[in-house]
Amino acid sequence: MPDRAAIVTGASSGIGLAIARMLGEEGYGITAAARRPDKLSAAAEELRGAGLEVEEVAGNMADEADIQRVVAAHRERFGRLDVLVNNAGVGIGAPAAEHQTKRVDLQLAVNLRAIVLFYRECLELLRAAGAEHRGALVVNLSSISGKSGQPWLSVYSATKAGVIGYTEAMNKELNGEGIKSLALCPGFVETPMTEFVRESVPAEEMIRVEDIAEAVRFVLHTSPNCVVPEIVFQRPGESL
Repeated sequence: MPDRAAIVTGASSGIGLAIARMLGEEGYGITAAARRPDKLSAAAEELRGAGLEVEEVAGNMADEADIQRVVAAHRERFGRLDVLVNNAGVGIGAPAAEHQTKRVDLQLAVNLRAIVLFYRECLELLRAAGAEHRGALVVNLSSISGKSGQPWLSVYSATKAGVIGYTEAMNKELNGEGIKSLALCPGFVETPMTEFVRESVPAEEMIRVEDIAEAVRFVLHTSPNCVVPEIVFQRPGESL
């Protein structure tokens, strides 16, 4: 049984898979969660092939029962939680006059509500880890659009700004218990989620998923006396 363990949502590809791989390299047992079972299984097998210990739980992060099922499966497999990575997200562009309620609700549920519910469901385990080593960590995926709201991505921008605000609140609420919270705010990262912008921003000019994972690795190795509340990732020449 690994000495430390982590939950990573949206772990079937992109940033989530890169962070899961990094955590495994650091010796963490991983519970990988994502919506599509086939894609998640392929990612989990890739990680296991690298010698990492992985529990996979397919689920919809917009569903409270699925979130509870992910945490229950993790608790049963590993019995502890040192790192929680709230990476699952969805972005649906639309002008303000054309927002569809179901798409608004989906973005609110996956990008923001799920983070609130994961904190609630994981807090007992996180508090135990914080009491043990003062270095429990929750990583919340925001976006550069959470720092500067973008047209046609207004709902997505609002959810990601909410992630930053919630992360700030959790640091004020939980730092005293040895639980740190980190908001990651990247610009365009080379993942399937940014295919819509490839004509104007070529893939080879985008931020790499490994850049994000290495930033989390750095934070993992900071002392209990150091809280890194937010990291913004920009491409050369890009500004907020």
